[in-house]
Formats: sequence, C-alpha cells, structure tokens
Amino acid sequence: MAAISNDWLPVLKEEFGKPYYRQLFQTVNQEYRTHQVFPPAEDIFNAFHLTPFHQVKVVILGQDPYHNYGQAHGLCFSVKKGVEIPPSLVNIYQELHDDLGCEIPDHGCLTKWARQGVLMLNTVLTVRAHQANSHRGIGWEEFTDAAIRALNGEDRPIVFILWGAPAQRKAAMLDNPNHLILKSPHPSPLSAYRGFFGSRPFSKTNQFLEAHGETPIDWQIR
Repeated sequence: MAAISNDWLPVLKEEFGKPYYRQLFQTVNQEYRTHQVFPPAEDIFNAFHLTPFHQVKVVILGQDPYHNYGQAHGLCFSVKKGVEIPPSLVNIYQELHDDLGCEIPDHGCLTKWARQGVLMLNTVLTVRAHQANSHRGIGWEEFTDAAIRALNGEDRPIVFILWGAPAQRKAAMLDNPNHLILKSPHPSPLSAYRGFFGSRPFSKTNQFLEAHGETPIDWQIR
C-alpha cells in the first residue's frame, strides 16, 4: 500500500500504530497476494493524496470501490478516463446538469473535484474483484471513521455529502455546528428517483462555501 505522506500523515499517524490497523495491513497485503483486488495497491489512498487535509472543503462519502476490472482508482464514484461511466455516476452527472446546468461529460474521472478540495472517500478502501462489500468489516471503517472525526473537529466550514443509508449513518459522528450536512438517497438507479434527483447538492454546497468566504467548487468535468 502506498504510504500517506502529505498533511494527512500527522492526522492519521496514531491509527497506524493501533492493533486493528496492523491486522488490516496484514489482511490487505495477503488479499493482494492471493486474489484480484481493486483498486491497484498504489491507488488505495488516492483520496488522501489528491486532497490534503487542510484543503478539504467538501466530503463525498462512498461505500466500497467499484469491483470490476479497470474501474476503481481510489476516489469514490470515479473511474479512469476511457472506462464506461457507471450508472450511479451517470445519475450524479444528470443531477449536476439539472442543478447547475453543467454539461454532461464523456468520461467519469473526478480528479478535478479532488484537486479542488472535494475528498472523494469510500468508507472501505479495497474490494475483491466482482465481490461487492467483500472487504467490509476488516478494519477500513475504523480507519476512515478516524479521518471523518478529524475533519469534524476542524473549525473551518466543511460540507459533508451523505448519499444513501450507509453514508448517512456517519452523520452521528458529525456534531460540529460549523459544518453543513447534506443527506439524500443514493444515486444508484435503484434509489435515485426516491429523492436524489432534485436534491441539488452541488448548488447547496457552493452557496454554503461562498456564504463562509470560501471559493466555490467548479463542478464542471471536462
């Protein structure tokens, strides 16, 4: 696993010494040796690499990585250029168009968001090929909860976008009145019509950031 080396390191350093993380590290290494696992090992911490702690303005929480070949690259909901856009991201783009009038892109790579301070964080950071949620419960949740708690403790305004029930359960950790919490159903085709469409998370995020003197996110992917 590629080590975290930016300003997330002092924030999460304590976690690396805990028994659960040592066990997690061993389990994940064994999984990569014996199974096909996504994302590639060097991409596991891409959300942290691309969005340093002190630059986080927005957190979008996903569940676990895409589990088909070539999709996952360490950012929730994102796929590399040249990979077919997954159904949930198709719906995210549709809501982005309806909310802000953004053109719908021809690729699904969301690194532009990450580089502007949008932490694209899955709560579980690895998965076996073609086995959704196969790495749930091995320790990743404890690690990503530590990251969420650290951000919750910041005085600066941060927007937490929680799509779907698993993400919304994290709201119990978010008790800092400086932050904005946006909840809606998941953008999956199974649930998007139950209130994800029309929830306007992108304009609400930018209105909150601007009201607190922060630069808004340029959500347009090109």
